[in-house]
Amino acid sequence: MRSIAAGTDRFEEALSQLADVRCRPEFTLEEAPAPQRLAPSTVAMTAEMADPDSDLASGRFVLLHDPDGVEEWEGSFRAVVFVRATLEADLLDDPLLHDVGWSWVSEILDVRGCHVTQVGGTVTRTSGRSFGTMIDRPADGFVEIRASWTPAEDESGALLDDIGSHAEAWLELMAQAAGLPPLPAGVPVMDQRRRSRS
Repeated sequence: MRSIAAGTDRFEEALSQLADVRCRPEFTLEEAPAPQRLAPSTVAMTAEMADPDSDLASGRFVLLHDPDGVEEWEGSFRAVVFVRATLEADLLDDPLLHDVGWSWVSEILDVRGCHVTQVGGTVTRTSGRSFGTMIDRPADGFVEIRASWTPAEDESGALLDDIGSHAEAWLELMAQAAGLPPLPAGVPVMDQRRRSRS
């Protein structure tokens, strides 16, 4: 994968790397409106289940860029991700769910080889049970993972990673939260983009 060198139009290069992102066939990607007040340059994309009848998982990836850098970020780019997935019944009351959910974030970034700093976020569980005349309805719930991190840069300000690898880590996080099995090695992923960037 390509890295973004200092001295180039770094955000435009990041956009081209995001355009090359491929995802699992279970998901579709679509560009979405990006927040405009968080940084001078922003882009966002959403992922949903390719099956319109499935609400197993959904998510959002936002990339922020400030060419002057942001002290709190310790860099000039910031990735912000959100994942929401349906919880299996046996996980609704699992006391370790929050810790396990956060471990997915760090493990996936490590497996993808993403160099990051300033990683933070939250894991939230929402569950409900029915009573009275609705007692026969099964319990249901969701896990929501919000995380952000700074793609690391070298001393010259060049990013150490292709930004696409960070988006692919988000998609892998979404698959993990949804309980999808890992793709076998060598299985190609398809471009499930509904709409390309104009």
